[in-house]
Amino acid sequence: MKVLVNGIGNIGTTLLALLIEHQELLNIDTVFALKNKPLPWQEDDLNYLSSTGVRICSRVTESGFEFLDTIIDEIDYIFDCTNNGGGILNKQWYVDLPNLKGACAQGSEKKFGVPYMTGVNDQVIRKKKFVHVVSCNTHSLASLLTTFTGKNLEQHTESDFVVVRRSEDIGNHQRLVAANVVARHMDDQIGTHHSIDVVDLFETKEMLPSVTSSDVTTPSQLMHAVRFNIGLKEKLTQKDIDRLIANNPHLATSTKFDSNVIFERGRRIGFHGRIYSHAIVISNNLIIGRNSIKGWAFIPQEGNTLLSTINAFLIQTDYAETEKAMTSLRSNLLMDRW
Repeated sequence: MKVLVNGIGNIGTTLLALLIEHQELLNIDTVFALKNKPLPWQEDDLNYLSSTGVRICSRVTESGFEFLDTIIDEIDYIFDCTNNGGGILNKQWYVDLPNLKGACAQGSEKKFGVPYMTGVNDQVIRKKKFVHVVSCNTHSLASLLTTFTGKNLEQHTESDFVVVRRSEDIGNHQRLVAANVVARHMDDQIGTHHSIDVVDLFETKEMLPSVTSSDVTTPSQLMHAVRFNIGLKEKLTQKDIDRLIANNPHLATSTKFDSNVIFERGRRIGFHGRIYSHAIVISNNLIIGRNSIKGWAFIPQEGNTLLSTINAFLIQTDYAETEKAMTSLRSNLLMDRW
């Protein structure tokens, strides 16, 4: 199996590290990475990736790296890690590749393919060539919903979420804000794109959850957070909540109230400095009502979508050892507590 990662930013670089580290487990022979036009100040980063076993390719013949046209017809699967519409544009040439078994794109590339999140709609993407791995915030909201109300939301009534977003990646500065900025509600019944995307995800299973969302962007560069208010058909006790969280390996807990402390711990002990849980619930700060559970969770962006990304690849390529591989990855990458 030959795979190509298109886009070598925060998500792409971490994904490359995972693919190289678990190459045999994932039945991958060769890992390529595409950098369309390598720039002089990117040379050290690209050389480092090459040293790990990644084969860098480029659209520029004189770049010193392999020329994309010479290898592209050999590619079995593409992980598109571009953003802001890049994946949608790239799909126009993916569809013509003769041996491509499948491709996936990340959060911002809505309508690239079937919306997907690991554990939510695995069966839906079987035999689908193009898959859209939903965003980090959608992962957190959907994971909280399925944890507390059931995989098919059988205990759910209605829920509301307030997403508190950091404004920019820690290595960038272009989108930094100087003060809190409230997002416009895109739908006057549902709210921001977070709840819209949750509805679209569950719609692939012919379900239409009643959810609303709002969001505010802050000057932070560390982690997103979400204030959740999940409506329940039946009251949950603290024991029920502890059991439900323990049963979802993708949901972690913490008794820490500061995102910078959790972020730093992830940088120190997480693989490649990342946290891969869908969300980290502040377990000692819950409000347990008669028909609701309210609280806060931190959201590990850049890391929390990657297990879905790999699971999509395994399902789309019909790998016989998918469950074994995913169990191993979850065991190695996920932690119960932060």
